[in-house]
Amino acid sequence: MIRGKFKAVAKTGIAILFLALLSAVAIRGAAGTKYIVYVGTYTDHGSRGIYAYAFDVLSGQMIPVGLAAQTVQPSFLANSPDGKFLYAINETNEFQGKQTGGVSSFLIDKTSGKLELQNEVSSLGPGPAFITLDRTGRYVFVANYAGGSVSVYSILPDGRIGDSTYFVQHKGSSVNKQRQEAPHAHAVAVSPDNRFILVADLGLDQILVYPFDASRGTLGAAHIVKTEPGAGPRHLTFSADGKFVYVINELKSSITVFTYKAADASMSPVQTVSTLPAAFKGTNTCAEIVVHPNGKFLYGSNRGEDTVALFSIDPAKGTLTRVENVSTGGKTPRNFAVDPTGLWLLAANQNSNTIFRFKINRETGRLAQAGPAVEVPSPAMVDFVARGN
Repeated sequence: MIRGKFKAVAKTGIAILFLALLSAVAIRGAAGTKYIVYVGTYTDHGSRGIYAYAFDVLSGQMIPVGLAAQTVQPSFLANSPDGKFLYAINETNEFQGKQTGGVSSFLIDKTSGKLELQNEVSSLGPGPAFITLDRTGRYVFVANYAGGSVSVYSILPDGRIGDSTYFVQHKGSSVNKQRQEAPHAHAVAVSPDNRFILVADLGLDQILVYPFDASRGTLGAAHIVKTEPGAGPRHLTFSADGKFVYVINELKSSITVFTYKAADASMSPVQTVSTLPAAFKGTNTCAEIVVHPNGKFLYGSNRGEDTVALFSIDPAKGTLTRVENVSTGGKTPRNFAVDPTGLWLLAANQNSNTIFRFKINRETGRLAQAGPAVEVPSPAMVDFVARGN
């Protein structure tokens, strides 16, 4: 009897060891692999949390590692500058019995790709939608969409999320009574010099520009940059040289280009372009925006047309010229990411449970679909992390 139980335990242990070895092989096995791809998901649609893939930059092959961490609604991710830690929002309206979402910290195992939960804290507002770190990796910013607020936290030396160092509640509304009935902070961009943060608030039609004190993790009084009424600014990013800011407008399906002056973070609009071809007649909302690592191209996603729109960037003026719209191969591309080498774009199709890979022509910016779909339940965000040797 005891011998039989011992054999069963031994078999279980061997099985666990075998699975661990498979994960390690997945990360290390493919020639040319340099990154782990983490995929944030919505767990109310069949997912269990954050999934991991080994990514081969030579072939674009994604080798599944499996569930990296089980956690609730990890819809947006950010990794630390040293690649040791991964941070996720938990996009819920209730956390530990309070009307708020959550924020989680994970230690990255670069051998297996697995994530170890460090700690989780309240996001201080319901429905967090975005997370990013400051340039030093000492602070984390969270945009609470449903709550219309921004929370700032310190990061402890061991990667855990520390105390909140600042919280700001937005107020007001805009012209779209269904979507802009209240503030909806949707994204945070950190200035290249780490002196300001720019918050896109979809509900207010505003970019709120806050001075950031990196010695204390606090924000100063914001100055307001207005967008077109009803535009619904969602995400934003800086140009490669830091002289321009690009804002993708969810409700108007457009991108607005602003000049940016580093001295005082002043911004002035210079151009607004549609993300859609003139012939498109359906319903569409925009989602993600990314500047290519070489600074020559910009990409934005359309949910409805279900495409990634490619624009060339005028290096002197910062203005955009639309080149093409490419199907993402699925439904509702909520997020996409360009790998740090600039060779690949991965598009996460939330409502078709797929990720499609595209090879990027670094001379023209054009996209060519590569390989079959990678199936992931309700993918919401893709994040590249440099792997260990």
